[in-house]
Amino acid sequence: MEPAPAPKPQPSPTPNTDVWRMPDEAGPHRAVWMAFAAREAVWPAALRQPVQQALARIANAISAFAPVKMLVSPDDISQAQRLCGPGVQLVTHEIDDLWIRDTGCLFVKNGRGERAAVNFNFNGWGGKQSHARDGTVAARMADMAGVPLLRSSLVLEGGAIEVDGQGSAIITESCVLNANRNPGVSKAQAELELKRVLGLEKIIWLPGIAGKDITDGHTDFYARFIKPGVVAAALERDSSSFDYAVTRRHLELLRTARDAQGRPLEVVTLESPNQVRPAFASQNFAAGYVNFLLTEKALFLPEFGDAAADRAARATMAAQLPNHQIVQIDVDAIAAGGGGIHCTTQQEPV
Repeated sequence: MEPAPAPKPQPSPTPNTDVWRMPDEAGPHRAVWMAFAAREAVWPAALRQPVQQALARIANAISAFAPVKMLVSPDDISQAQRLCGPGVQLVTHEIDDLWIRDTGCLFVKNGRGERAAVNFNFNGWGGKQSHARDGTVAARMADMAGVPLLRSSLVLEGGAIEVDGQGSAIITESCVLNANRNPGVSKAQAELELKRVLGLEKIIWLPGIAGKDITDGHTDFYARFIKPGVVAAALERDSSSFDYAVTRRHLELLRTARDAQGRPLEVVTLESPNQVRPAFASQNFAAGYVNFLLTEKALFLPEFGDAAADRAARATMAAQLPNHQIVQIDVDAIAAGGGGIHCTTQQEPV
């Protein structure tokens, strides 16, 4: 009996060049988008000027490494011109608030190098805030970038989605599966849509926590990819905080998770500061280091005036990104409103 013929080698599957994929945040940027806003209807009068100053600090720091495009309502143009340097392009557009990570589009690319933008139907974080102007931001960004706008069937915000550019994502259930955004949508249905518009292959779901802040527990305060296979995760020190148990549960899940390539995740922790500067301290103050912006050559990291914690966060990230410049920025006024550097920015890939 003759031996069975050896199987012929099968060609590798041809990549589908039509699939849209959201690139890694650390890739080269055509621009970083921001929004210059601190409207009276949203922000206390005492915070308006400090918030604008903090936005300008962030924009000016980023502009040393990548162009910045700043949406500005007409009433705020003169103030923005005064505070922002020449590397910041001001774009007149009526806006409600400054959180462009959530109000803006998410940029994607396909295998042919074409770009597009995804509109996730911003609804004011589940109807918690007026957003008629902010609902137009995604389309304006796509128009100025000269790319088609793709509309998703899901309602969510960019701060809820963290990707590694290689098909992996970390997403909080408390936001994306919340009935105030996507009533009746199952986890499986959400995954299908996110895979369609962002090219995801593996979604790592974290529980998050709903109802404690306006975002219902965005991912970008809990877990971020530093690079494919490596995640920075928040660890809350204060046992009286609602995030104390949440961050520990997230660490358990991340340490047993694998990414789209089958790799176990390397998880590094960023502990929250023990104290913050008193000037802007409040119940809603967002004191965490995970809400950073990562660009091709620099990492923009918050600092809160806790010298030991600020130093530790910087050292942890510098060890992971030895070729990046670490830029720490005082964003206390923005943190007083519950956000951070990542929340105020949205990258547009080359």
